[in-house]
Amino acid sequence: MFGKTILGAAAVAVMALAGTASAQEMSFFRIGTGGTAGTYYPIGGLLANVISAPPGSRACEDGGSCGVPGLVASALAANGSVANVNAIQGGTLESGFVQGDVAAWAYTGTGIWEGQPPADKLRAIANLYPESIHLVASVKSGITSVADLAGKRVSLDEPGSGTLVDAKLILEAAGLSEGDIKPEYLKPDQAADRMKDGQMDAFFFVGGYPAGAIAELASQQDVVIVPIEGEVADKVRESEFFAADTIPAGTYDGQEADVNTIAVGAQWITSADQPEELIYGITKALWNDASRAQLDAGHAKGKMIVMDNALAGLGLPLHPGAERFYREAGLLK
Repeated sequence: MFGKTILGAAAVAVMALAGTASAQEMSFFRIGTGGTAGTYYPIGGLLANVISAPPGSRACEDGGSCGVPGLVASALAANGSVANVNAIQGGTLESGFVQGDVAAWAYTGTGIWEGQPPADKLRAIANLYPESIHLVASVKSGITSVADLAGKRVSLDEPGSGTLVDAKLILEAAGLSEGDIKPEYLKPDQAADRMKDGQMDAFFFVGGYPAGAIAELASQQDVVIVPIEGEVADKVRESEFFAADTIPAGTYDGQEADVNTIAVGAQWITSADQPEELIYGITKALWNDASRAQLDAGHAKGKMIVMDNALAGLGLPLHPGAERFYREAGLLK
């Protein structure tokens, strides 16, 4: 399920420190993300750096890492929300990023999880940032609304992704089904490559802007970011997990105006089986004052990862370690 692995800088540094690490126990913690062309992947690498403090690292108070002492965290490229839920529930992954709607449905056995055993081991560490739903179309396709997708070649993203889940919801809200389009199931970078070759009319992507694959495509070809608004957006927003959103003008080459769309929260999820003390330390490291500079400088969406929103839109329980931190920080009574 997992593709290439990107290690946080702290994880790489452990190689050089191995000879001096005997005095401190080393532990490992993986973060399941999404495809390398999306937003989960670079954010995962950023957070891996924030929470890591390999054995032998300088102490936080001495200007070193303010992560969990002895922890080596890494971000793994994966298929996205659904795949990460299954891996966490199955015990093959310590944590991962999951869309808020997918996390809640999986935990309760409702929505897309209806008829399947609930993923009852899921626990939240934090809500991170809003993920904007992108609908990207070639200018040549003539697509200017969701309704225009009828009869077109459209990629809904790969199986296991949260994008596929939300793309189906949006089609349904527009009175369309997969049978009304010519569906393909590709990662955004693969769909973008097809569009460059004239073999794809449009594709969906759910993630923070700017998305690398879309930015690269827009720099090479005329594309339109199609609005998701009006009755279609209203129907999707009947679910509590979605909110109105805007992709600002200038986010992508050729995008001269703001584009209305909808968004869903990106959440960091772990398992109830993870030790309370470890998750407490990870949550504390995430919101350490020293981590702020890394979050602000590391990625455009890093600036939106703020503690004031950490509990927003959570549809499953907090991990006891995270809950303890938020109580100490005054976010929970």
